[in-house]
Amino acid sequence: MRLHNTIFRVCISSMLSACVAIAQESKPLFDGKTFEGWEGNTKTVWRIEEEALTAGSLTSRQKDNDFLATIAEYENFELELEWKLEGTEGFINGGVQFRTKRIPNHHEVSGYQADLGAGFDGALYDESRRNKILAKPNEDVLKKVVKPLGEWNHYRIRAEGDRIQLWLNGIQTVDYTETEPNIAKKGVIAVQIHGGATAVARYRKLKITDLK
Repeated sequence: MRLHNTIFRVCISSMLSACVAIAQESKPLFDGKTFEGWEGNTKTVWRIEEEALTAGSLTSRQKDNDFLATIAEYENFELELEWKLEGTEGFINGGVQFRTKRIPNHHEVSGYQADLGAGFDGALYDESRRNKILAKPNEDVLKKVVKPLGEWNHYRIRAEGDRIQLWLNGIQTVDYTETEPNIAKKGVIAVQIHGGATAVARYRKLKITDLK
């Protein structure tokens, strides 16, 4: 009987481990070739270049903020991606939105943003809602993580319940706990080109892990 119980416990443990592994398997959000699963202004703003979601120009100024968003919504997840900014003048900036909603009949969205750009790298911003930085890295951390303009960077974004964590280029920059009760915990993921600059923003290798 003792042997049977041991075997039973081993089998249950193996099954639970397999279930956890399946639940936490990452999947691509962008296939590198098409806009399948995404919506936004793909006629005049967003394009695909070298397997990256790309917007903006180095010869003309982007008028407004613009966002390319997933069709599906996500709640508890870990998102990884690479991003790159280039620019010549103006506010050279972008961002990765999550738990976000589109504002009807408007070019803006509302929700959390993993910010990117000089002075905002690695910060958590609240786009078109509280309109402020919720948390950001200190100067010592920024010195370790910031790369020169035009180089690829890596973001890891983890949203689980009230806790939001950001890692930029492998170093944690934000560990934030939401305290306001009415902040949405589910929404789309979106990438941004900021208005008011002659700049290009690129996003690639997006993959997400469901934390259910």
